[in-house]
Amino acid sequence: MAVKLGSDDSDLAENADINITPFIDVILVLLIIFMVAAPLSTVSVPVELPTSSAEQQPRPDKPVFLSVKADHSLALGDDDIARPALGDALGKATRGNKDERIFLRADKGVSYGELMQVMNLLRAAGYLKVGLVGLEDTGGTAPH
Repeated sequence: MAVKLGSDDSDLAENADINITPFIDVILVLLIIFMVAAPLSTVSVPVELPTSSAEQQPRPDKPVFLSVKADHSLALGDDDIARPALGDALGKATRGNKDERIFLRADKGVSYGELMQVMNLLRAAGYLKVGLVGLEDTGGTAPH
């Protein structure tokens, strides 16, 4: 409610006009906030991310682990294996089932290119289901 002071009457008369100045101030502040925040919420690379409704797969009773060591040598389970013999060794470990998932582990120092070479060996041997194994982040501080 606004009051109009004037020399017309000795009594104070009510003014029915709405004071919109505080409303405009609030709108301008909100406009500035949205102008600053809008560019921060956009990504410059447009990508439509798919949603996954897949259920978690049960763990196999005896998983097949292929490890790439820091010196780039391979180990199937606990046994060292040469690269040319990988296909035959995987055939024995999976009993010829090419649909079985192979769990690939690699040392932190192994380069991406080396890991891709091992994945190409798996693909050439007919094993297309590959799971990458890593450590679960428990929320602690990671070493730098």
